[in-house]
Amino acid sequence: MTGTTTPTDRSAPALPPTPTTPPPDAVIPERHPQAPASGTRLGSHYEHCFGCGPQHPSGLRIDAVAGEGLDVTAELTVRDVHQGGPGLAHGGLLTTAMDETLGTLNWLLHAPAVTGRLETDFLSPVPVDSVLHLRAWITGVHGRKIYSAAEARIGGPDGPVAVRAQALFVQVKLEHFTTHGRPEDIEKVLDDPDLMKRARAFEVNP
Repeated sequence: MTGTTTPTDRSAPALPPTPTTPPPDAVIPERHPQAPASGTRLGSHYEHCFGCGPQHPSGLRIDAVAGEGLDVTAELTVRDVHQGGPGLAHGGLLTTAMDETLGTLNWLLHAPAVTGRLETDFLSPVPVDSVLHLRAWITGVHGRKIYSAAEARIGGPDGPVAVRAQALFVQVKLEHFTTHGRPEDIEKVLDDPDLMKRARAFEVNP
């Protein structure tokens, strides 16, 4: 099944080329045969991850859902611990939410990758207690580079767009994590008898 960029009824306006814009010879890849089925909740790749880990006390706890093509959706409830200005979500936190959602796209390709560049546009303030509906999709692949885009809408999947992002991820090998991660954390993961948890901890951008 070949993915598409984004449905015509919610297409973003054309943007000038940037380092996160796919080059002309980039291709829309095939969804991996072993990718999670449409509607599958992807869960966390690492339980202590700030973006998706259920054991992080002030984390975002994003739990993305696989779409039908090369896309994922997720929700984020903005809590008090996520404030920047009084009663408003911190901009850096919203960028993290976009990064986390974009990173889960790599599970659809079975391609471990890390963020190379992320560009974020803030269209409106996001109040505390808001529910953000996030959607991310792959826009092209060129060699080891995976290009993608995302948006966050307030109040519902068709609500006003509050944040848009474009990203460039770079495919990496396991050594990227084992070489650069904190040794005690790497050792804890590698010693886990649950093979699936060990594999998923290194699947996507940490």
